[in-house]
Parts: sequence; C-alpha cells; structure tokens
Amino acid sequence: MRKYYTSQEVAKELFKDQKFKEAYDALEPEFAFIESIIRKRIQKKMTQAQLAKKLGTKQSAVARLEGGTYNPSFRFLQKVAAAMDAKLNVTIS
Repeated sequence: MRKYYTSQEVAKELFKDQKFKEAYDALEPEFAFIESIIRKRIQKKMTQAQLAKKLGTKQSAVARLEGGTYNPSFRFLQKVAAAMDAKLNVTIS
C-alpha cells in the first residue's frame, strides 16, 4: 500500500537540508513583498482584473506579479502602489 505524506511532513523533511533552508530563506523578502501586494489589493476590495484595468495592463500580468513569475521594474511597482492608493517604500538595511 502506498504511503501518502502531508505537506507539513514533506516540509519538515525538506527543511532538514541546510541548502534547501538557505534557498528558502533567501526568497523570504520576495514572498513578503508579494504578500503585501495581495493583502493591499484585497483590502481595497479589488480583483486582479480591476487592478489590471487601472494599470492599463491585462489581468494575467497582475497574476504573474502576484505569483512571483514576473520580475517587475521599479516603475511598474510604483504604478501598482499608486493604483491602490498606496505608497511604495524600499529600504536597505
């Protein structure tokens, strides 16, 4: 009989590998940034299509941004923030 694993069991096993953990940790700022965009869009009660219309682009572009498969320019991120009446803050520490 085949054994099935939960996502928590798989994650626990993967995080035992130091290289995996380092790679995962390196992506944390990107994930946090994407999460903040999604959270702000939802807070504004906007769909991806509505945000795309305000940006003058397609819904698929917003989906790629939120999915982390698109490397946006700083200018585009400024437009995203403005379209949601938000402010883009970038810090280096």
